[in-house]
Amino acid sequence: MYREPERTVSGGGSMLGDVNISAILDSFSVSYDKRVRPNYGGPPVEVGVTMYVLSISSLSEVKMDFTLDFYFRQFWTDPRLAFRKRPGVETLSVGSEFIKNIWVPDTFFVNEKQSYFHIATTSNEFIRIHHSGSITRSIRLTITASCPMNLQYFPMDRQLCHIEIESFGYTMRDIRYKWNEGPNSVGVSNEVSLPQFKVLGHRQRAMEISLTTGNYSRLACEIQFVRSMGYYLIQIYIPSGLIVIISWVSFWLNRNATPARVALGVTTVLTMTTLMSSTNAALPKISYVKSIDVYLGTCFVMVFASLLEYATVGYMAKRIQMRKNRFLAIQKLAEQKQKSLESHAGPGDPDHAPKQTRDPSIICGSYAATLPAKPVHPERRQQMQQTANTLHPNTPRQQVSDF
Repeated sequence: MYREPERTVSGGGSMLGDVNISAILDSFSVSYDKRVRPNYGGPPVEVGVTMYVLSISSLSEVKMDFTLDFYFRQFWTDPRLAFRKRPGVETLSVGSEFIKNIWVPDTFFVNEKQSYFHIATTSNEFIRIHHSGSITRSIRLTITASCPMNLQYFPMDRQLCHIEIESFGYTMRDIRYKWNEGPNSVGVSNEVSLPQFKVLGHRQRAMEISLTTGNYSRLACEIQFVRSMGYYLIQIYIPSGLIVIISWVSFWLNRNATPARVALGVTTVLTMTTLMSSTNAALPKISYVKSIDVYLGTCFVMVFASLLEYATVGYMAKRIQMRKNRFLAIQKLAEQKQKSLESHAGPGDPDHAPKQTRDPSIICGSYAATLPAKPVHPERRQQMQQTANTLHPNTPRQQVSDF
């Protein structure tokens, strides 16, 4: 349909056909108080919200926050801005300067850390006023919002970050927020990508928050991220596994190769310590144990155990060698003593003199001579005589005296 081009009339008014657009905008300022919300004293203003995420630039575990760039749109109705519908004029699109002349919701982001408007080449904002009084406000924002993370399963974790929207000063008696298009109120561009994360999905919720100043309407947009394992697999898991395997090489080395085994063990221990330190340096100082801590701790224990095994083997080998040397020294000393005794022994040595056989009768006689004199019974004397004759039959006999 052909439309007449806009033309400027005297007085600076902008016209579309027979319609003076400037006159419509000027009529809004008549008896309009921007300090008062629409329907003041009546039902609360319903503010619809939609979001479209353009990019997510960062997700930091150390700072516990994430940064995203998105279009933020709000929809509400202000009957004071309604105008008569005219042909070709159903909606008025005005610049951001017109915001100063009308009432707008005092929306803020609850978990915001830092935010800014985009102003290149001009302020990235517009307002559309429908003839029925419904208003659309669209802004491009970049916000850094807090995102508390649970790193217990790091780096095989999933994180849920959210943006919360709320009125700063109006309670639920004045403003109620809602997702304007239901489940489709939040969109995420297909071009959103992060080096270490993937966007798994998103959802939105509406809730009522009770504070000391009253009950407030709040909206929450939750975005779920899943961490990509590629970086940690290449930089941490595979190198630490190879370090453990290298430490096992010392088991096949000769235990007497002390420099090689000690150098290998100490090098692997120091390498594992450096790897653990560099990994934790990029993470917040948290008190609980992470999944990667269990893996790296196990690798460190295995590497340290291989070094401890060599120390144990060396100590036991030294003890065994000391006992062996002590036994050999004692054996050598005994042999030297035996040789010394043999070399100093002569023919006059009583130990080497020939042994002499003594007559038992002489011994008996000599022993009997030392005994005190006793009377001997005749029968006992006869038995002694027979015994002597039996032992020495060729020896001259002596009569056993009575004493």
